[in-house]
Amino acid sequence: MELKDILAISGQPGLYKYVAQSTRGVIVESLLDGKRSNASATSRVSALTEISMFTEGDDIPLAEVFTRIYAHTGGKEAISHRESPEALKAFFAEVLPEYDRERVHVSDIKKCVSWYNILLGAGFTEFKLPEQEQAQQE
Repeated sequence: MELKDILAISGQPGLYKYVAQSTRGVIVESLLDGKRSNASATSRVSALTEISMFTEGDDIPLAEVFTRIYAHTGGKEAISHRESPEALKAFFAEVLPEYDRERVHVSDIKKCVSWYNILLGAGFTEFKLPEQEQAQQE
């Protein structure tokens, strides 16, 4: 399973693994409970490799943010996404000190931390973008 196959579906909690294309959208499998469902063609579906975080410089891909969280926690789970907004902001500032505090909201931090913990629970230990994978194979 690769990061490019992991999807976030707007309006639905958790993360999903791409399974197959269907006539009405895509078939996905929840990383939380393993249940399969159909994400309709009208759903807003985003691959995690397409998402990035605002920083004071260039935006940083979510894969890089996950890598930094992994290094910061020593490969363990991050704090819960249910922590107080102050605790979440403090944790995120330690991991990504250059994040844009005006454009990155607490809800974004909650989602990022929650997704990281879901991926870790699903067995992810490396968070690479497709270009990084190709460069390492060459």
